[in-house]
Amino acid sequence: MGKAGIASVAGLAALSWVAAAQAQDAGRDFCADRPGKGSPPCVLDAGRFQAELGVADGAWSRGGGVSTDDTAFGAMELRLGLTSTLEGQVSWTAHERIRQKDRTSNEVSMINGVGDLGLALRWSLKNPAGDGVSAALQPFVTAPTGAEGIGGDAWQGGVIVPISLPLNAAWSLALSPELDVRADADGSGRHAAFGGAVGVGRSFGPVALGVELWADRDEDPSGHVTSASFDLTAGWTPASAKDLQLDASAYVGLNRDTPDLEVAVGLAKRF
Repeated sequence: MGKAGIASVAGLAALSWVAAAQAQDAGRDFCADRPGKGSPPCVLDAGRFQAELGVADGAWSRGGGVSTDDTAFGAMELRLGLTSTLEGQVSWTAHERIRQKDRTSNEVSMINGVGDLGLALRWSLKNPAGDGVSAALQPFVTAPTGAEGIGGDAWQGGVIVPISLPLNAAWSLALSPELDVRADADGSGRHAAFGGAVGVGRSFGPVALGVELWADRDEDPSGHVTSASFDLTAGWTPASAKDLQLDASAYVGLNRDTPDLEVAVGLAKRF
């Protein structure tokens, strides 16, 4: 076969792959990871790309004589459909600032920098479009690219098992249990951490509202820490832009080891 014949075959194969992906997408609804702390089980169609952006995220804590303001801008997640049941993900935060003030001495400390680089795969175990009873497996690793005091300072990783179940025609239940391996605070080893989110959601036309409970248990040898929050989420998909979502969320801390309040706004766009 000549070069022209090889090129023709390659071109036909590429067109067939794209056509198959487009045919699959015709029946697959737009599904974003944002908003909320949990992970959905939906997977992008092969060849489709989705960008999700945390435009702004602010968390505020007051306790123990110290006030902490943590703000982040440009938290990006890029998703690519690899097959009909598998997608790859890359996440990174462009800028984060942590400001702490000792309310007794009025001393202020400030940390600025980028966040760690996250890499993940999401493999659908059932119903990759996220409809009906849906489940997936999501292993991930985090590379220590973040600034000192912002990033984790070591390679870390874990696995999430996103699950969604329809409760009736209007309501759905979502769960995302998680098990992590994290670096010890003193840098001497690694330890386990576990937690996840459980929530219910309902759509009102182009608007999706959700309520969730999130918890995280860190078994660091230097001191175990449990964080927990009550979360409210909202997403809006314009009728004229089915591949676009604008979102907002609020997370209320339930104990002293969790920020008192966190508010985030962002968007997601499928290409």
